Amino acid sequence: MPDKTLRALILGDVVGQAGCRALFLLLPGLVKEHGADLVVVNGENAASGFGILPEMVEKFFTAGVHVITSGNHIWQQKEVVPLLDQEGRLLRPLNYPKGVPGHGSCIVDIRGTKVAVMNLQGRVRMNNILCPFLIGKETARKLEKETKLILVDFHAEDPEEKEALGMYLDGEVSAVFGTHTHVQTADERILKGGTAYITDIGMIGTDDSVIGFKTAIALERSLTQLPIKMEAEEGPAVIHGIVVTLDVSSGKALSIQRIRTASPV
Repeated sequence: MPDKTLRALILGDVVGQAGCRALFLLLPGLVKEHGADLVVVNGENAASGFGILPEMVEKFFTAGVHVITSGNHIWQQKEVVPLLDQEGRLLRPLNYPKGVPGHGSCIVDIRGTKVAVMNLQGRVRMNNILCPFLIGKETARKLEKETKLILVDFHAEDPEEKEALGMYLDGEVSAVFGTHTHVQTADERILKGGTAYITDIGMIGTDDSVIGFKTAIALERSLTQLPIKMEAEEGPAVIHGIVVTLDVSSGKALSIQRIRTASPV
């Protein structure tokens, strides 16, 4: 790891088998290309588009992922629920009520440097769970006692809510990156307090799709307004994400770069 800096490779929501295949195939090359020390991946759509299975969690870690974040779909594969308590590097959103299984933050050791990852979920057009703003700030101040390097995955629908959280946590965390909408935004920047920010990092899924899901079903849902279940699309996938360079001593972001890499299969 370069002296006094740490590079985090953060990749968007993995959608179905196409997304998993692209992640496993391309991750080693991306780590090498970007000199990544830490890899964080949102895996909440890995199991056919809805949740993640225990065997997938193991494969993610074996492939080189350090922390798996998630969101509202984490609960849709019942087999993974016991693992949420057992595996501290598999996160669910922190701002669910007390008593819900799992962890909303963790600290990993990257060759002697501690890095915290926090997972929050938005409330606009989503479940009205606990306040991500208040819980996020309270948790950031607790984590700061162990490390100044704090990354926040904000799994949320609304751009206003995402930007507001970025501004609210500016200077208290190293990065706030949005997930959930699967469409990479072009607003990456370093905020005034030194926090890297982007509204959405995008997905790991098939481009020829509707947010990684089958176009025909998405069209039928829109045209009929019926609650038809979406299905993950197959085919070559594209990896979207960001690379953030962090100053280890201050915890501030030095740079943020969007990435987009297509898989050949």
